[in-house]
Amino acid sequence: MSHQEDLTAYIAAFVAELSKTGVKDVVISPGSRSTPMALVMAEHPDLRTHILVDERSASFFALGIAKATRKPVALLCTSGTAAANYYPAVIEASISRVPLLVLTADRPHELRDVGAPQAIDQLHLYGKNVKWFVEMAPPERTEDMIRYARTVCGRAAATASSYPQGPVHLNFPFREPLIPKLDGNLFELPERAGGYIDIQTGHISLSDEMFKRIAEDLATYKNGIIVCGQIDNSEFAERVIALADSLKFPIIADPLSQLRSGDHDGRHIVDTYDAFLRNEDAKEALKPDVIIRFGAMPVSKALTIFIKENRHARQFVIDSGAGWREPTMSASDMYYCDEALFCEKISSAVGHVKESSYLDKWLALNDTAKQQLMDISGVEELSEGKLFHLLAEMLPEGATLFVGNSMPIRDLDSFFLLNEKNIKVMANRGANGIDGIVSTALGVASVSQPCYLVLGDLTLYHDLNGLLASKLYDIDINILLINNNGGGIFSFLPQANEPKHFEMLFGTPLDLDFSHVVAMYKGKYDLIKDWEHFFETFVENQRVKGLKVMEIRTARDSNMMEHRNLWKSVSREITALLNGEES
Repeated sequence: MSHQEDLTAYIAAFVAELSKTGVKDVVISPGSRSTPMALVMAEHPDLRTHILVDERSASFFALGIAKATRKPVALLCTSGTAAANYYPAVIEASISRVPLLVLTADRPHELRDVGAPQAIDQLHLYGKNVKWFVEMAPPERTEDMIRYARTVCGRAAATASSYPQGPVHLNFPFREPLIPKLDGNLFELPERAGGYIDIQTGHISLSDEMFKRIAEDLATYKNGIIVCGQIDNSEFAERVIALADSLKFPIIADPLSQLRSGDHDGRHIVDTYDAFLRNEDAKEALKPDVIIRFGAMPVSKALTIFIKENRHARQFVIDSGAGWREPTMSASDMYYCDEALFCEKISSAVGHVKESSYLDKWLALNDTAKQQLMDISGVEELSEGKLFHLLAEMLPEGATLFVGNSMPIRDLDSFFLLNEKNIKVMANRGANGIDGIVSTALGVASVSQPCYLVLGDLTLYHDLNGLLASKLYDIDINILLINNNGGGIFSFLPQANEPKHFEMLFGTPLDLDFSHVVAMYKGKYDLIKDWEHFFETFVENQRVKGLKVMEIRTARDSNMMEHRNLWKSVSREITALLNGEES
């Protein structure tokens, strides 16, 4: 057998099996050593190939597709530092539990550690940030090696998809010549044509006896809360709402819990906690005796502090991924179980509590805080908080809202409140970085429409290369750029009390005219002048396809004062309400 025949048969078997596992999308970063895999992938009729030359952008684009579809996406690059540029997205996929199949081409073994060009140590390159690593065997056409290629592929896809979902890394050593033979029945599988191995995984559960015991335990508590962080489970919203109704516990709903939007019953949902949990009187009045927590840690620092301050309370953490999402060191009970199933079983076993004065107190404070936060609607100048307040009303039904880190995600938490629309809210809250946000959102937009991205100027600058995907693949995306000329979040941190070097080290103003970069990528750019202009442009852009950027310029100092004044207003009314109750 010739080298070319070995190479072609081995890779074709792997790629055919990749499609059989259900993978639909492959993102390729062009390079030489990955040539055989790239050419064979491009030949497969059932794979959608996306070519992005910047490896970091490519990896986050793949991450976005995988986040939106919850299915593995294959990511391919050449050898050397190309693979290293995937690292940030691999980290995000690992912490956020997103399924990725990272396929890196490599020099053959005889060219490693001898000074050959474009050769680095790629073995276990991503360390513990991947669920599984395999150094693939060199290509051969023997029956056993074809079975090996197919088996590893099936296992890799299943590993990435099983709970907790995450990235898998396969490293392929390829010898030259690198050109496969692209003729004949390239993807004809001589054995088990429907897929070589069918790997099924189920949801983690508990015994009925354990569910009964937990339900009896929870029923003894009167002052309980349910905290829901970022979670992606289509059945969870309905079932956690039923659990809250059974126990008469309020649901503290993070914006990424998918509980703030939808036609579900939201009467037990608390969404302004970040504002009133800054008030000491409120925290004293709302001390819980039990906390049930689902999903990742919430965005709100005030809520996290509240959880830490109530370590006397029984604290349950339920995690379908059998991980350890518990940085507060406050948990007393950790249950590895599918979150929706847990809610269903417990609410069924508990029955229904008739009423709860503790729940009423949470809802009363929530209503009071919401009335004060509504003052943001009267702000005449362009405002970051008002933007998120308006989005709940302005976004079209079925939209996906992707939000950048730093201040945007926090303003989302504060001002994007309960609504009846079907809006999916997404963010990269694994490592909380600002790198790759544009590319991730474009990956989401490639499979989920309409899509809106809200981010800051530093975040956009970090991933300007990501805009290329919109131009190459005609991806429709609406970007709301909040430009406060620097790192707005630092104005809220202790660093702001050190004015001598603040602007140089933390404010970091860029003074960039983003209209030029939007024009380079053939997009539509609008510099928003006032709210009336924003409303008109927002509606107009719904009829325009492709890349659209609406830049909203704000001032960091006035934004900080706006937030602090609102928090003071909320705190004042909360204290008055609680003192009135006590008197």
